[in-house]
Amino acid sequence: MFPEPRLPQPETRDRILDEAERLFVEYGFEGTSMRMITGAANANLAAVNYHFGSKDALIQAVFRRRLTALNETRLAALDQLEAEAGGGLIKPSRIVEAFFGTALELAADMAHGGNTFMRLLSRTYNEPNAFVRQFLAEEYAEVMDRFLGALFRALPGVPRHEIMWRFHYMLGAMSFAIAGIESVYAMAGMSREAEDPSRLLPRLMSFLLGGLRAPLPDFGASGHD
Repeated sequence: MFPEPRLPQPETRDRILDEAERLFVEYGFEGTSMRMITGAANANLAAVNYHFGSKDALIQAVFRRRLTALNETRLAALDQLEAEAGGGLIKPSRIVEAFFGTALELAADMAHGGNTFMRLLSRTYNEPNAFVRQFLAEEYAEVMDRFLGALFRALPGVPRHEIMWRFHYMLGAMSFAIAGIESVYAMAGMSREAEDPSRLLPRLMSFLLGGLRAPLPDFGASGHD
């Protein structure tokens, strides 16, 4: 009688996710091969197929592992703000902090992979991968709808398209602050160890809120925006 085949150990899945996440940050989605992932994770292709089925499904699993919890935390924070407001207006600064503050706190997690994930998410905004962009658009749909709606209500005197542009700029600022931080260290001539990572949140929040509160642009007589 043949022995029953041994199924991949549970920790194999986590190793594959960890190494895929790290390699995607370093080489991008197109530049990372399944061979690179299996080699780094000390696994074989059969294990990847068993746990995920395909590279696209693996990419989705890498994102969902942390993004689902991040977005749930964001929505819970917004729910609390709305409950506290009791139907009244919420301060725009608190809405911005609920969205971006949770992400920056995750980015400060150097020990459990939060920083790696946020650098991957930041890289994704600049990487032209149609599959990933569509997937993230679907994952973010409810969160973006809720938070933009909250900002529209909190800033009734600001045109909605202007709020959307400013939110877009804030996303870009956060992404570069996380993904491009090594460049800042290099230009400043200092090491990562010399800077307290907890300072990133108040520093960036001050910058983001300044942009949100800036006067509306004057497009002149042309009316172009």
